[in-house]
Amino acid sequence: MPTRTARTAWKGTLEKGSGQVELTSSGAGTFEVSFPKRAAEDAGGTTSPEELIAAAHSSCYAMQLSALIGEAGGVPQSLDIRADVSLGPDDPGFKLTGITLTVRGEVDGLDAAGFAHVAQAAKESCPVSKALTGVTITLDAALE
Repeated sequence: MPTRTARTAWKGTLEKGSGQVELTSSGAGTFEVSFPKRAAEDAGGTTSPEELIAAAHSSCYAMQLSALIGEAGGVPQSLDIRADVSLGPDDPGFKLTGITLTVRGEVDGLDAAGFAHVAQAAKESCPVSKALTGVTITLDAALE
């Protein structure tokens, strides 16, 4: 399996500086980052480590869930996965305080209980979930 790479170029202090994070392996883009906007309610067009983790987690979870639905005999017609990653104070600095995965799916061949079972199993076996074991991850999964 390949290794993927991102890089960040940063200038200035934490409070006044800013940077650009580049998705190097894919070439998909370069995105602005700054701590004041990271800590603000309105991101103002910049991304943050938490948003990037949310993107990684929701996409990884979608892949794992679709695989487990298939193994359970179902066929995913559509899956909508949202990851909310929260940042809070720590001593020193900050930490991720929680992640909520919200999943809504249209799945043929699985009932609500079967979907809930594979959704939980996907949460536990998704590689990004495994990497984030130091953070409480909650799941809200339902069929539409």
